[in-house]
Formats: sequence, structure tokens, C-alpha cells
Amino acid sequence: MKLNNVIPILRIFDEAKAKEFYIKFLEFKNDWEHRFEDGFPLYMQISKDDCIIHLSEHHGDCCPGAAIKINTKDIENFQNKLKDKDYKYSHPGIEKKPWGTKEMVIVDPFGNRITFSEIIEP
Repeated sequence: MKLNNVIPILRIFDEAKAKEFYIKFLEFKNDWEHRFEDGFPLYMQISKDDCIIHLSEHHGDCCPGAAIKINTKDIENFQNKLKDKDYKYSHPGIEKKPWGTKEMVIVDPFGNRITFSEIIEP
């Protein structure tokens, strides 16, 4: 057996807020959306580079307040791009961690914590 990438599922409660945060602010792209019928909860896939995340309005899919870590490179450039957007709900900073990473934590509008992490090269 070979394990592949993990695709986290994050709980969302408002489609417009989710798209404003993930698509406009973090610059993920909307790969696809699914509803069983009109007016039913949204399930969607977003991606940026090699990172894939599923977002779900379905009650039983996951709990709000989850935490995920996304490994990245050039975290300072990403932080500067986010700061330039002047998004009123998030002004992320970068912290050096004792385990050898630089990390930027951003909480989405639904309480999910996303940590972008870059290994500090010696």
C-alpha cells in the first residue's frame, strides 16, 4: 500500500464568506462545486499549487474549528501579498519556531486555523 496526499475537509457556514476568504484573499482557485439539489449545502474543492482543500457546508462532514498545516516556500512573499490586500479580518504575522520553521497562522471566518509553514534552511 502507498499513501498519497491528504485532502482536508473544512467546515464552512457561508458560501460568500468562504469564497471571499479562500478565493479572493488567499488566492486559491475554485476547482468545482457540488450540491445534491438547489438550495442544499455546498461542497467544493479549492486548490493552490499542489495544495487541495475541500470546503463543506454539510453538518456531518467535519467540525468547525479544525487546524491544518500547509508546507510552503517563500512565506515572506506570501505574507506581503496578503498584507497588500488589506483584508480587514486578517493581518497575519510570521513567527520563527524552535523546531526550525517559520509559520504564519490565519484563522478563517469559521474558526478553522490554517498554518502555513516553511522549513528554515541552516
